[in-house]
Amino acid sequence: MHSKYDFSHFDTDDLVYIKTVEVTELPLNLQRQVGSDKTLYAVHKADGERVAVVENRALAYSLARDNDLTPMTLH
Repeated sequence: MHSKYDFSHFDTDDLVYIKTVEVTELPLNLQRQVGSDKTLYAVHKADGERVAVVENRALAYSLARDNDLTPMTLH
């Protein structure tokens, strides 16, 4: 199940949220690239748009910070 969180009412253009995503929630072409049933981490803009999917939480945070974004975690 894909839940979209909307933080666009906050006045922060640099806010992104990090969320776990199951491989089965991804488009088929991405599922084939990953090739296993593991948990990945998605980086989303404040309006809910997914901008990246990476292998682990540390990489998701690093990616956000390297792009001058402020990451936060959702459960």
